[in-house]
This record gives sequence, structure tokens and C-alpha cells, in this order.
Amino acid sequence: MYFINAPFFLRWYYPGVIWNKSRADKNLYLTFDDGPIPEITPWILDVLAKYNVKATFFCVGENIEKYPLIFERIIAEGHQIGNHTYNHLKGWDYEDDEYVSNVYKCHKLIQARLFRPPYARAKKSQLNLLKNDFDFIYWDVLSGDFDTKISPEKCLKNVLKHTKNGSIIVFHDNIKAIPRVQYALPEVIKYYLEKGYTFQKL
Repeated sequence: MYFINAPFFLRWYYPGVIWNKSRADKNLYLTFDDGPIPEITPWILDVLAKYNVKATFFCVGENIEKYPLIFERIIAEGHQIGNHTYNHLKGWDYEDDEYVSNVYKCHKLIQARLFRPPYARAKKSQLNLLKNDFDFIYWDVLSGDFDTKISPEKCLKNVLKHTKNGSIIVFHDNIKAIPRVQYALPEVIKYYLEKGYTFQKL
């Protein structure tokens, strides 16, 4: 189970995280979780370059080490990077010290202040241990591109239905997401550019 749009009780439970940016301006924030990987990250970068759009990539440490040239390309093309743990850990399943250590293992590779917990499942105690060194970035629009049970069209609809000024939108550069992100991402960018929105880095 997952929520396309972050419900109020999650926002209440995690008051110290960023769910969206200012609603005052027509800015949107594309984010990509889980990469970099060769099967989809370069394609995403090509699409962003085509439309001259910047985004934020929450990278997994072990993928950075496997594919350093793709990671370097993300930075070279002017995108923002964030920490997504070293091994894509679900915080609820780990003791605090092990989870925090994994986050810092990734931090050694990228020195990024932005952090997004995989699955958004980090314990409050874990976030408390990390709060001095990281800004916690969640979202208010989850595309669902990782869900193999939904169609590419449904993925696009999820984004178009819930996005508003200041929305932080989540896509994934992982294997499961490929059919849906390849369909939805260009359509999302074209749709909102035509409506006068600007895509920003976090």
C-alpha cells in the first residue's frame, strides 16, 4: 500500500521533513530515487536535457560505486544529488545504529545534505540522529512508477491529478519503473511547461 498524495496524518507524524516547497510560485520539483543504473538513468538524463529541465537524484551508494560515470554525468549536467542510503535500507527493519551508519556510508561518497529514506520508512529515532547533518526530503506526489500492477497511463494520471504549485514529484530510476517512467516523464514535463511551470532542483 502506498499513498500517491501524502495524507495529513503522515505529515503530522513526520513534522520535521519537507513534503513540498512554496505554493506561491509555479515551480515543480522532479526527483528520481534508487539509481544510478545504466538501464534507465542515462535515458532520464537525455529527456531532462531535451527539455532543459533540472531535477534531483536520490542516489543509492552501492549504485554510485558500480556506475560512477553515470553519477558523474548527473552532476556534470547540473542536477542536484541526494542520499538514499548505501544499500536502499528500509529503516523500520533496522536498528538505529546500523541504519544511520548506512546513511553515512553513502554520505562519504556524495557529501549531499539532502536525504530521502527509501520507502519513506525511517523511524523517528533514526531521523533524530541524522537531523543535524541532513534535510529530509519527502514528497507530495508519488507517481507509482515502481508499481508493476499499474499501467503507464495510470502512472501519468497519478501525477497530473495531484501536482500543484511547489509539488515534489517522485519517479524512480530503477528496473521496475522503466515502462512507466518512460511513458509518463516526457508527458509530465511537456504538460507543465506548456502551463507555464518551471522545474527546479531542490
